[in-house]
Amino acid sequence: MAELKLSNVRKSFGSTEIIKGVDLRFGTGEFVVFVGPSGCGKSTLLRMIAGLEQVSSGAIEIDGIDVTNTDPSRRGIAMVFQSYALYPHMTVEENMGFGLEMAGIPKGERQQIVRRAAEILHLEPYLQRKPKALSGGQRQRVAIGRAIVRNPKIFLFDEPLSNLDAELRVRMRLEIAKLHATIGATMVYVTHDQVEAMTLASRIVVLRAGHVEQVGAPMELYANPDNLFVAGFIGSPKMNFVPATLVGRGANGSALVSIPSLGIAEMAIAPRNGAADLPAGILVGIRPEHFRSDNAAGTTIPVSLRCDVTEQLGNVSYLYSQRDGDDSLIAEWRRPDRPQAGSRVSLWIDPSDCLLFDPTGPRL
Repeated sequence: MAELKLSNVRKSFGSTEIIKGVDLRFGTGEFVVFVGPSGCGKSTLLRMIAGLEQVSSGAIEIDGIDVTNTDPSRRGIAMVFQSYALYPHMTVEENMGFGLEMAGIPKGERQQIVRRAAEILHLEPYLQRKPKALSGGQRQRVAIGRAIVRNPKIFLFDEPLSNLDAELRVRMRLEIAKLHATIGATMVYVTHDQVEAMTLASRIVVLRAGHVEQVGAPMELYANPDNLFVAGFIGSPKMNFVPATLVGRGANGSALVSIPSLGIAEMAIAPRNGAADLPAGILVGIRPEHFRSDNAAGTTIPVSLRCDVTEQLGNVSYLYSQRDGDDSLIAEWRRPDRPQAGSRVSLWIDPSDCLLFDPTGPRL
């Protein structure tokens, strides 16, 4: 287990800067997830921590020691890749112990270390099998076991579940979460899947175009995003952004907005940190689950939506109401009746659930 610190880390390929001055610090035993769209630089950043990519400028420290120019083998890290990269002619036990054998660990000690790792990962029955006799999930566990036996200071995971089917991804997410709880190691995990990020992380780093957009606990990012990008990326289905107009300010500093597309003439929404200056044109952020099918709270505002498409998922449905362009407004529907396409439905929203954004991006 170890602390990890990145100080103004940059990476360029020729004249193109990929990582643009990243500053991060994580404590011992944290489970950190780098998340963002394809091409945002998350895998490049992970490879720089591993030493597989050279840092153009800045510094990387592990446990207070500068490892920016240290050979990967001397950093005390172990990396699990998207590809299992197992030796097909070796058994599971041999695959897991190969690195130890190369390090000169005696056979008896090597077998003990491998078997302890196999117990953690429930691989004991498969130790004498070869990779072709294993499922995808079992192969990935072997790859993780190969990392565990090295007893690294930091585990690095580069999209390790992307080759698995949906059911196996769910099972392996649980396995990795249990592994972290069992061994308590510092882990850094890269994914483009924000569901993985929300379910695994103690802290999430949201990246876009080589910049860190926000760092925080999963529910902190979900409830208090700093900008439109984070608000739209964290959460599934994503947050709705509805154009609104500022029509005044309330006595308590709230913003009085009208939302014509929802038929709302005036609604009071509290700005973040009591922001004094607000633009006339505003975007109101509303998550799909914040559309309610009743007015039980007594403080909600009625809205009427045309249901263009209904997506039924068993215990919950999502209503899609087409807006200008390709974007749709999405509302959660938990009543047993299913609205017909083209019908109008009555819903309510609580102003306290709504967030204000500048159309240029920042949270207001």
